[in-house]
This record gives sequence, structure tokens and C-alpha cells, in this order.
Amino acid sequence: MGPHRFQPLEFARLPVDDMRERAGRFLDTMRTRRSVRAFSSEPIPLDVVRRCIEAACQAPSGAHKQPWTFALVTSPELKRRIRLAAEEEERRTYGERMSDEWREALAPLGTTWQKPFLETAPALIVMLRRDWEILPDGRRRKNYYVQESCGIALGFLIAALHHAGLATLTHTPSPMGFLARILERPPNEKAFMLLPVGYPAADAEVPVLERRPLADSLVEYAATTETETAP
Repeated sequence: MGPHRFQPLEFARLPVDDMRERAGRFLDTMRTRRSVRAFSSEPIPLDVVRRCIEAACQAPSGAHKQPWTFALVTSPELKRRIRLAAEEEERRTYGERMSDEWREALAPLGTTWQKPFLETAPALIVMLRRDWEILPDGRRRKNYYVQESCGIALGFLIAALHHAGLATLTHTPSPMGFLARILERPPNEKAFMLLPVGYPAADAEVPVLERRPLADSLVEYAATTETETAP
């Protein structure tokens, strides 16, 4: 593959007051995002979901390999199969695989191996990572920074869905090999995240959680006065 063609960057530089206003509004929006485990079965506009997935696909990726596939599942039969397979893995995890420390960490959230939301939610998005590509001649081409790239795209997706007015839950039944098998995906695709999407149920509740203050999450290394005033 030859070098990419380059073009001038289109970038709109905003007035500082507009930047602050936009950053504040986005922060206010994301402060209202919560993981939901009680979904309404009410249908959702799938064109909105597709637009949000397209937004996720705008994420940067290592060497621009875009190592992801998004499977949008609305089939009741497939959702049922996914729920049963996920619950089987979760039953074993809660019963045999979890350490005492892991159980202690989850206990305040009240989660169990039962995952009815996988059927109730009108849509499931299965994000699959592609560690390598199958070339037309049958050879494999390795993708790079797959984990990092998929993580960035997933963040875009969660933010886009919330911004559009839909609730989500990041769900990772482990191991997740059953998802690629049920969806009959090719061997180069492995499940990265299972994301139920929909409206919250009318009686949905979420735990009261405190976010760490910014001072506990941010470390700044500011320029010195000498550097700031240097020509």
C-alpha cells in the first residue's frame, strides 16, 4: 500500500468563550450518563443507533486500520440465545471463577448472574475487535494497537448514544467467545464489548455514586513562569 494522499486540514478555531461553553455543556451531558440494567422493551429509532455507530467509526485507530466491527442485534431469537449463553458463563463466573475480592467489589451494586436486560433491551450492539485482516489472497495482515483503538471507538459510541438520548450498559460476560459463534462472525473477529441499548424502564433505579473530584484524577505539570515568559 502506498502513502496516503494528504490534504489541508479543515479546522474551525473557536473563540475561547465558545470553547468553555461547549466544554461545560458536554460535561453537564456526560454527568447524567449512567449504566442501566433495567430497560424498557419500547422500540427505539434504529437510524439514530446507526448514526451513533457511524460516529464511533470516526475514532482514530492505530495505523488507520479501523480494527472493529459493530454487530447491531434486534432479532428476538438472537437476543434470547445471547442471553442464555451469557447467563451460562456468568453463572460459572459468580459460582466458580470469582475471587472473594471480586465479589466484594461487586456486592454494593447488587449484580447477579441473571441478565434479563439482554432480552428486554430493544437492541444489542456487539463490538468485535479485529486483530488481523483476511486479505483477498487468503493471507493475514496484522492490525496494530487494536485494544487501544477499540477502546477509543467504544468511548465515542457510549458518548454518542447518551447524547442522542439512549441508555446503555457496558457488559462483558467472560469469556465472550460465544458471541462470535452465535453471530457467525469470521475467525479474525473477537467480542470486545456487549452493549444493550434502549430507553430505561419506567421504574429503573441506579446506585447513588460519587465521582472522584477532579483533583484526585488530574495531575498537571505546568510550565514555569520562566518558560511562560521566554521569547
